[in-house]
Amino acid sequence: MTDERSFVAHLRRRATSVVVASSGGMPEVLWWGHDLGDGEIDLAQFERPVPGGGLDHDPPFAIVAEAARGWAGRPGLEGSRPDGSAGQPVFGLTNCEVGEHHVDAALVDLHAALELTLGIALDEHGVLRVDVSVSNTGDSDYRLDALRVGIPVGDHAAEVLTFGGRHNNEFGIHRSSWGRQTVTVENRRGRPAHERAPSMIVGSPGFGEEQGDVWAVHLAWSGDVDIAADGVTDGRRVVQVGELLRSGELTLGPRECFEGPTVLAAFSSFGLSGISDAFHGHIRARKAHPKFPRPVHLNTWEAVYFDHDVDRLRALADRAAEVGVERFVLDDGWFGSRRDDTSGLGDWVVSSDVWPDGLDPIVDHVRSLGMGFGLWFEPEMVNLDSDLYRQHPDWVLGDARYEQPLGRHQLVLDLGRSDVRDHLFEQIDALLTRYDIGYVKWDHNRDLVQAASGGGSGVHLQTLGVYELIDRIRAAHPDVEIETCASGGGRADLGILARTDRVWTSDTMDAIDRIAIQRGFSVLFPPELMGSHIGAPIAHTTLRRHRHGFRAAAAMFGSFGIEWDLLRLDDDGLSTVARLVDLHKRNRELLHTGRTRRIDHPDPSLVAQGVISVDRCKALFAVFAIASSHSHHRGALRLPGLDPGQRYRVRLVGDIDEPLGWARWQPSWVADGVEATGRQLERAGLRLPVLHPESALLIEVVTVP
Repeated sequence: MTDERSFVAHLRRRATSVVVASSGGMPEVLWWGHDLGDGEIDLAQFERPVPGGGLDHDPPFAIVAEAARGWAGRPGLEGSRPDGSAGQPVFGLTNCEVGEHHVDAALVDLHAALELTLGIALDEHGVLRVDVSVSNTGDSDYRLDALRVGIPVGDHAAEVLTFGGRHNNEFGIHRSSWGRQTVTVENRRGRPAHERAPSMIVGSPGFGEEQGDVWAVHLAWSGDVDIAADGVTDGRRVVQVGELLRSGELTLGPRECFEGPTVLAAFSSFGLSGISDAFHGHIRARKAHPKFPRPVHLNTWEAVYFDHDVDRLRALADRAAEVGVERFVLDDGWFGSRRDDTSGLGDWVVSSDVWPDGLDPIVDHVRSLGMGFGLWFEPEMVNLDSDLYRQHPDWVLGDARYEQPLGRHQLVLDLGRSDVRDHLFEQIDALLTRYDIGYVKWDHNRDLVQAASGGGSGVHLQTLGVYELIDRIRAAHPDVEIETCASGGGRADLGILARTDRVWTSDTMDAIDRIAIQRGFSVLFPPELMGSHIGAPIAHTTLRRHRHGFRAAAAMFGSFGIEWDLLRLDDDGLSTVARLVDLHKRNRELLHTGRTRRIDHPDPSLVAQGVISVDRCKALFAVFAIASSHSHHRGALRLPGLDPGQRYRVRLVGDIDEPLGWARWQPSWVADGVEATGRQLERAGLRLPVLHPESALLIEVVTVP
C-alpha cells in the first residue's frame, strides 16, 4: 500500500461508476450507479448543504458508518471492551492503494486499539465486491456485535425487492414501496432461510426486467444475515449489509481479527436483466465454477424413499440409463439404522442390514451402465437414536443445561469443534475413498435453535466449521462434486457456492410452483447451478397433476434431472422421457452459458423466460400458461435481448407434445415458423396461440444465414 492520507477513486466498468473518497478518515462511497464517463471527479459535486438545527457539518455515510462522526442510523461497527470503552470508534486512514478498478485501505483508531482493513473492487462484469475486517490491537478483549458495509443508492430508488417463501415454495419475489422507513432482511435461523434469502434489490419506481435503475446486494455467507435499506436517517437512501452476530457470539482477544463475509453488489440501468447479467457473469468467472456439460441426474428419493432394495434399484438404474440419465444419486436410507427419519443420522457407515455386500452392487452396476454415482449425506445433523449420539451426546450444538427442541427428529452437531469435524471427515472420506462416488448431495434439514457452543452463541463458528469441513473434503477428493441442499433451497448463497457445485432449489416437483421458484432463483444465480428435475405426474407435495411436457419444460432451463420412479412407466412413457432428456441435452450448452432473460408479460396467467447465446445467434424461450386467462388473446410475446439488426427464424419446438387450446385457427407461425429481425421480435413480438391452462411452449430462435 502507498502511504496516503486522502484519495479520490473513480472505478469504472460495465456501464457502472463507483466513486470512493477519503479526506483522511473512513472511506465513503459518494456515487454508485450510471457511468460518469471520463474526466476528473470534483468532490464539490457531491457536497450537501448543512441545515440549521443539527450538527455544523454534514455527517458522512462511510463504508463502515461511524456514529461518532454524526451518522445517526445503524453504526457500521458495534462493540465494546469489558469496561464499556471503544463503543464508538473513529478511524483514521493510515495507508491506501488506489488502482484502476480497486481500492485497498488500512485504518486505525489508536484510542480504541482497533485496526480496520477495507477492500473494494469492481470486476469486469460490473459486480462490486467489498471486504472488511477488524483487528483488536489492545490488551483486553473486544466484544464485537456488528460489522456492516454501507453503500448509498440513487435518491430515486423507491421500491424494494426481496426473496423468500417457505419449504417447498422458495425464492418468492416480494416487492414493496420504500419511502421514509427502513426495510430489513434479518435472518436468525442459522442458515440462509427459506423465508429470507441473503439478498436485497432496490430500484426506481416500477422497475422491471428490462427497464429501470436497479441496485442489488448479496451477502456471501451461510449463517445469519442482516440487510437494511434505510430511507429515513438523513435524506440519503442507503443499504447496509453484514453478518448478524448474536449477543455475546464473538469476542476478539488481543491480536485477533474478524473477517466479515464478502458483500457483492451490482447496478443496472436496464432492470433486473442487467443484474442477472452481472451476477451470472461474476459467478461463471470463478475458477471453481462447474465444468460443462452438467450431467442429467436421476435422484432416487421420490422413486423409493427409504425402501432400499438392491434389485429394484438396479432395475431403476437400467431404466435411467435407457432414457439417457448420466448420473444416478442414491438418496437417504443407505446407512446405519436409517429405515425412516427417526434414527441413524450421524452414523455414516453402510447399513449391513440393507446392503450386506456394501454399496458395491449398486455402484458397480451404475458405473457399468456408463453413469456416474452420487450419494446423499446430512453431515451436520444427528438423531437421538444413533450410535454417534449415544457415544457423544456432548457433541450437540446447544446449551446442555436445557432440553433441545427437535426438528425432523434430529439435532445439530457442533461443527465449531475440531473433533466433531475430524470424525465427520474420517467417515465421509472413508466412503469416498472406498467407492467410486463422483457426487455428494449435502443436505441440511433443521434450523439452528439455541446454537450455543463453548458457553456462547455458535452460529458464526458453526458456519465456519461447515466451510472448513467441505473444503477439507474437496481438497482430499477434488473430482467429487457437491450439491448444497437445505430442505430444498434453504441455503443458497455465494458463501456455500464457493465450495459446492449445485443448489437443490426446492423439494417440490410441482411444476407450477417450480416455475416461480426458479424465476426468483435465476435473478442472481445462473441456471447451471439450479437443480431442476422432472417429477411424477402427480406432485407429492401438492397432489397436482401435470402433463409430461409441462413438467419437462419447467425443468428444462436448469441442471436437469429426474425425481420419479421410472419403473412405473410403460414403453411409450419411457420413450417420451428419453425424448425430453435428449431435448435438454441438445440445448444445455446454450442454456448453461447464455444470457438469462425473464420476460415481463401483461397477462398474469403467463410466465415467459428465455436464454440467449452470448453471440446472440441462437435462443430458446419458454412460455408457461400457469392458469386460465380472462381473455382468449393474451397479448404479444416480446422477445428481448436479440441482435436488433439480425434476422431470425422462429419456430415452435415440438418435442414436448403440449396440446394447444381449442381455436378455429391458430397463428400460422405456430405451424410454419416466422422470420423477423431482433428489433421486430423485441418491439412487436409474436401473437400467441390459444393455450390450455398448465401447458407450455418452447420457442427456438436462430439466425437466418
